[in-house]
Amino acid sequence: MKNRIQFVLAAMAIAASTNVSATGLATCDSGHKSGWQSIEKLEKQLSERGWTVRRVKEDGGCYEVYAIDDKGQRVEAYFHPVTLAPVPTKSR
Repeated sequence: MKNRIQFVLAAMAIAASTNVSATGLATCDSGHKSGWQSIEKLEKQLSERGWTVRRVKEDGGCYEVYAIDDKGQRVEAYFHPVTLAPVPTKSR
């Protein structure tokens, strides 16, 4: 019983130390945040393309964008925070 409790506690510690918020749909080797471009710049770039940005958050080292594109379609897209280039995603 004591070994089982130790195992569960160790598993919980490992799970707590990993980044569990990332969806895994995209990852970016984006380096330190001091080198990232601002979310505002990304939002401006997308609005100039005719997108209506609903939300931007960080996920997997990328900017994850929820928006309505220029065709009126709902979009979930990822962008590299340094280059602001679109990032391909893995299928769900």
